[in-house]
Amino acid sequence: MEHAKQTFSLKKAWRYFLITYEVCWNLFLLFLIFALCAVCFGVGLGAGYFASLVKDMPIPSYQEMKKDVYDYEETTHIYFANNVYLGSFRTDLEREEVKLEDISPYVIQAIIATEDEYFYEHYGVVPKAIIRALFQEITNSSTQTGGSTLTQQLVKNQILTNEVSFERKAKEILLALRLEKFLSKKEILEAYLNVVPFGRNSSGRNIAGIQAAAQGVFGVNAKDLNLAQAAFLAGLPQSPFVYTPFTSDGNVKQDLSLALQRMHTVLKRMKQAGYISEKQYQEALQYDIAKHFAPPKPSPFEQYPWLTMEIEKRAKEALAEVLAKKDGYEKQQLWQNASLYERYLAKAEKQLRQNGYHIYTTIDKNIYDRMQKVAANYPYYGNDIIQYVKDQQTGKMVAKREPVEVGAILIENKTGRIISFVGGRNYKRQQLNHATQAYRSNGSTMKPLLVYAPAMEMGVIQPGSIIQDTELHIKVGKRYYTPKNADGKTHGFVSVRRALQYSYNIPAVRTYMQIMNKHPVTYLHKMGITSVTKEEEKHVALAIGGTTKGVTVEENVNAYATFANYGTFIDAYLIEKIVSKDGQVIYQHQSKPVPVFSPQTSYLMIDMMRDVIRHGTASSIPAYLKFQADWAGKTGTGQSNRDSWFVATNPNVTFGVWIGYDIPAPLQSTYKGLSYSKRTQLLWAQLMNAAYDVKPQLIAPKTRFNMPGGIVRRTYCTAPEHAPSDVCKKAGFTSDLYNAKFAPNQ
Repeated sequence: MEHAKQTFSLKKAWRYFLITYEVCWNLFLLFLIFALCAVCFGVGLGAGYFASLVKDMPIPSYQEMKKDVYDYEETTHIYFANNVYLGSFRTDLEREEVKLEDISPYVIQAIIATEDEYFYEHYGVVPKAIIRALFQEITNSSTQTGGSTLTQQLVKNQILTNEVSFERKAKEILLALRLEKFLSKKEILEAYLNVVPFGRNSSGRNIAGIQAAAQGVFGVNAKDLNLAQAAFLAGLPQSPFVYTPFTSDGNVKQDLSLALQRMHTVLKRMKQAGYISEKQYQEALQYDIAKHFAPPKPSPFEQYPWLTMEIEKRAKEALAEVLAKKDGYEKQQLWQNASLYERYLAKAEKQLRQNGYHIYTTIDKNIYDRMQKVAANYPYYGNDIIQYVKDQQTGKMVAKREPVEVGAILIENKTGRIISFVGGRNYKRQQLNHATQAYRSNGSTMKPLLVYAPAMEMGVIQPGSIIQDTELHIKVGKRYYTPKNADGKTHGFVSVRRALQYSYNIPAVRTYMQIMNKHPVTYLHKMGITSVTKEEEKHVALAIGGTTKGVTVEENVNAYATFANYGTFIDAYLIEKIVSKDGQVIYQHQSKPVPVFSPQTSYLMIDMMRDVIRHGTASSIPAYLKFQADWAGKTGTGQSNRDSWFVATNPNVTFGVWIGYDIPAPLQSTYKGLSYSKRTQLLWAQLMNAAYDVKPQLIAPKTRFNMPGGIVRRTYCTAPEHAPSDVCKKAGFTSDLYNAKFAPNQ
C-alpha cells in the first residue's frame, strides 16, 4: 500500500515537472523571439537612424578624400640670402610633414598600442568599441574609453569637424570605412601622425604632427626619438593641452604628474601588446623626461621683428600677384581695384601660413646683424624730447617721450637686391619700419633727382652752367615765397657744380623754375617715387624737398642707384623667390629695367656728387670711413631741421640714412660736439664700416665709375651766360665736363 502511494506521488511529480518544463520552454522561446525581434527592431531602427543621419552627405571620390586627408597646414620657412635659414613664418600652428619611414618605430608602436590596438585588423571602425562608446554616452558614464580608430580620428580632423553629435559620428564611421578602401594602413598612419595635435612646444607655440612635436618638445627629429620620449609624445594627443609640458609662454609646467602618468600608461600598454620587454619598460620608466626637454627657441619675429614683418608683407604682395594672374588679372588691375587687391592679399596670406612654402630673401644675415648692433649702440642720435599728443580713448593731451629714430637701407645697384636695412631703434616702442614705410621730406637729396639731373637731360644746364645765387622772391598767391640757403647767405654767381657741392637752395629753386613746366616729376615716377604727384610740380619748394607726403628711405636710395646704373632704374626687391614644399617655384623675382637718364647725364651727376664728399657738405665722410671707394653722395635737411639725410653710391652699392623724430620736430643743432648733419654722416659711415667688415669686395669695389663717351671738357666763363667779354676776363675762366650734345660752342 505504501509502495503504491510512493509510485503515484512520483508520477504526479513527474507530470508537474513536464508541465513546468513545457511552460518554461515556451516562455523562453517567447522571450527569445521577443529579444530577437527587439534586436532586429533595434538594428533596423539604428540602421534607419544611421541612414537618416548620412542621407544628405555627398559621397566623396577617392581624389577628394585623398586631397582632404593630405590638406593640412604646414609651416612656411624663411631664408636669408645664400639659403641661410631664418626661421618659420608667423602662424598659429607649427607643423612639419614627415614620411613614415622617418619616424621612430617606438612612436608607431606607442600610438597603435594606446590609440588603436586593432589598427591592422579592422576596416576603419571597431563595432564593439562603437557600442561601448554609445552605451557610455546613453548612460552618461563618467568613464569614457572612446570608440574612435585612428582612421576615424583622421576623418574627424581632416574631413569633418570636432562637433559633438550623432550625425557627425555617423558620417565619421561611413567615411572611415570608405577611406580604408582607398588608402593603405601605412598611408593612414602617416597622415594621422602628421595632423594630430601635440599641445605646445618649448617656446609656447601650438604644434601638430610628430616632427614638430619631436623638435618642439625634445629638440630632436621624429626618427631619433627614444622609447621614453616616444611614449611621452604618444600620450599627448588624448588631451594635448592638459598633458603638454609647456605653458603658453614657453615655461615648463610646475606639475608634470598628469603627463608622466599618461606616459606610464602608454608604456604599460606597449608592454601588454608585446612591443617592448620588461627590461625596456623599466628603463623607460627611469628616464628623466624633464631633463631632456628642448630649450626655448625665440621665433624669427622675436629676433628680427622688422625683417620678418617686411618679409611677410612683401611675400603676400608677390604671391597675391601670382594668384591674381592665374585668375586672369594683370598687376595693374590688381593695384587699381582696392577690394580685389585685399581679396588676393588675404588669399595669399592664408596660403603662406598653411602651405609649407620656402621664402628666399636678398638679406645678408651677417651685414644685417652688424647693422642692427651699430644702430642700437650709436651714441650720437640726440636727446629724447617730450611731445604732447591726443589720447585716442580719452581725447586728452598726454606727454609722450620721443627718441630720435633712424631708417637706413643698402641696395645692390645692378640687381636691385636689398642687402640690409635698419628699420628703427626699438620695435616694441614703434612698429613703423623707418626704412620702407615712413614718408618724410627728403630735403636737398631731392635736388639731383628732380632738379639737376632732369635739367641736364633737357639741356637746360650743365655742371659748368652759372646760376645766380641772390635773393629770390616768388609770388605764391597773395604771398611771397623766399627760399634761403642753409648758411643764411647768398653767394653771387655760382656754377651748378658748386651749388650742389655746398647744397645752396636758391640756385636749385631757380633751376627748377626753368624746367617745372616740362613735367620733371615724371623722372621721379620713373625712379619709383610715386608719392610725389604731378599736382605738386607747381610748388617751387618741391625742388628742395618740400613734398606733401614725403618719400621713404627705400624710395630715395633706390632712385639714387639710377645714377650708378648710368641712368637705368632697377626697382629694389627683397623676395628672391617662393618655392612650394614639393620644390615648384611659385614666384621668382624678375627685374624690369626702366631707362630714365642718359649715361652722360648720370655720369655728370655722379661726378658732381663726388665733390659733395671731397670738399662739400659731406666732407667728413672720408675720415669716418675705414676704407676707400669711388663714392658720390648728397646730404639733405628737411624744413626746420626736422629730417637729416645722407645718401651715397659707389659702383656696387647705394646706401642711405635718415634720422629724425617720428612726430616731426627740429633735431638738435649740436649734440656731443656734432651737428645733426655730421651725426647722420657718422652713423652712415659706421653702418658702412660694419658692412665692409663682412663683405669688403661688395662694399668697397676697386673699380671706379667709368666716363661714358659723349662727354667733353670745356672752358667756361664764371660770369653769367652772355656776359660781355671784358666781364668774363674779370670774372675768370675755368673748365668742367659737359655732355657733348649740349657743350658750349663759344
